[in-house]
Amino acid sequence: MCFSAGASFVGSGVLGAVGAVTLTKVKHRRELLFAALPTLFAVHQFIEGFVWLGLHGNFSPEVTHEMGAAFMLYAQGLLPFLIPLSVLLFESDVRSRRRMLPFAVLGGLTTLYMLWALTAYSLQVFIEGDSIVYLNPATNHTAVAVLYIIATCGSLFFSKVKDIIIFGAANFAILLVVMAVKRYAFTSVWCAYAAVASVIILAYFWKSSLHRPFRYDEAM
Repeated sequence: MCFSAGASFVGSGVLGAVGAVTLTKVKHRRELLFAALPTLFAVHQFIEGFVWLGLHGNFSPEVTHEMGAAFMLYAQGLLPFLIPLSVLLFESDVRSRRRMLPFAVLGGLTTLYMLWALTAYSLQVFIEGDSIVYLNPATNHTAVAVLYIIATCGSLFFSKVKDIIIFGAANFAILLVVMAVKRYAFTSVWCAYAAVASVIILAYFWKSSLHRPFRYDEAM
């Protein structure tokens, strides 16, 4: 989490349990990626726990940097594509899936840019206040942030599933608060609270078990 190594590891454990329960509720392969988001966030927070330990001198600078790079790989390199893709796969009808295509394409392009930036430019990782700052000169731009937000939150708002919209609204609200209060540590703080918000995914899978799986009988 965005406070300490202990908070990250505890949060990871809780989210891991949430993720495991969510995955037991999956009834169709198209649901799998979306249902896996809490588990992926759990792994992500576990990695940040090691970043915290490294920044407090428990690991060499090289190992700490590699842990930070692994955190950024998911936060900036993969998440912009994984979220719209997971929603696209989850949607039940062809019209809804086509509505997700622009977000998936934008997310894919954003991911390609982020992956290039993360390999082409050096990453700085340091503590400011009670949060970790991840700084890459090629991704730390307003235009990139806007594309990132559209890719990660946009598809959620256009879903036919009410709880996915709620998940999107929660993440967007958290995003606005983080931008206003801790913009310098946006990547760490927003990912932490987005992970907490993924409990909404478990709630949805739990209560919708009688209504799933959807009829995935139409092609794209």
